[in-house]
Amino acid sequence: MRVPDPTAPAEDIDRVASALVASLPALHRGLERKVARDFPHPRLPDGQLALLFLVEEREGITVRESAEALVMKPNNVSALVSQLTGLGLLERRQDPADRRIAHLHPTPTARERLTAARALKEAHLARALHTLTEGQLDALGAALGALASLNVRLHSPVG
Repeated sequence: MRVPDPTAPAEDIDRVASALVASLPALHRGLERKVARDFPHPRLPDGQLALLFLVEEREGITVRESAEALVMKPNNVSALVSQLTGLGLLERRQDPADRRIAHLHPTPTARERLTAARALKEAHLARALHTLTEGQLDALGAALGALASLNVRLHSPVG
């Protein structure tokens, strides 16, 4: 499928959008199924996973900042924090200047599990990529920049 330019007819853009809507969740589900089969720990609910990955990426983030980043209500994020803290995967550390504010940090256990899950995902994806033709790999490689730009646009407030 050729990728349309910004001046492309609406039908081309609609076709690409439809294909992405169909293929990206299927790709994600397939990868998650393979990881779940090999991962020795119970899978966390999506909200907990999203918060844990965010805290790993932005260590020291607050509940309010997490809620904004995840587009969730602060009380819902606070509930996730309590759940993850209870599981020993997240730590709340009070801000020394304002004790009402807590900064979030992954525990060593969480770091180990996130690293292991990421490694499993990469290994499964690499095995699948090895089955593709050189042309297919080139096409995927060429699309990475566009997918990264699309991701930024979809996560921006004006998207």
